[in-house]
Amino acid sequence: PTSPVSPLAPYPPILPTETRSRAPEFYGFVAWASTYLLFVLYLLWAFLPDDYITALGVSWYPNREWSLLIPAYGMVLVLLTYFTYFALALAGTPAFADVATITGAAFAPYLAHARPDAVPEMYDIPLGLVNRVVYGPRP
Repeated sequence: PTSPVSPLAPYPPILPTETRSRAPEFYGFVAWASTYLLFVLYLLWAFLPDDYITALGVSWYPNREWSLLIPAYGMVLVLLTYFTYFALALAGTPAFADVATITGAAFAPYLAHARPDAVPEMYDIPLGLVNRVVYGPRP
């Protein structure tokens, strides 16, 4: 590493020590490869005639209408997911008359001084008000 005292990097460079696991790379490759394999199998099932599929030795496979129903159900599921999250956000929104609309739920402990029997919170008096009381109004 370089620094103001030693501005030149060492040559040959120091190799970093390999401490992390390579398992995520392996799992990612397996997920990528299996996704492509399943997609190719899906396309073959959807487009090949029955004679070719039975010639491959497959004796039973789902009806071809599922090749359209599965993507359609998937799109409906995605749309319902968006709708559900939107509805949950609306359901979690406080009413307009609620104080939490302006302040939020985290602000509730600070509203304890707003009770009628509470001691007012200490604060600084504005400098202009102090000057008017001490020196009177401006001429």
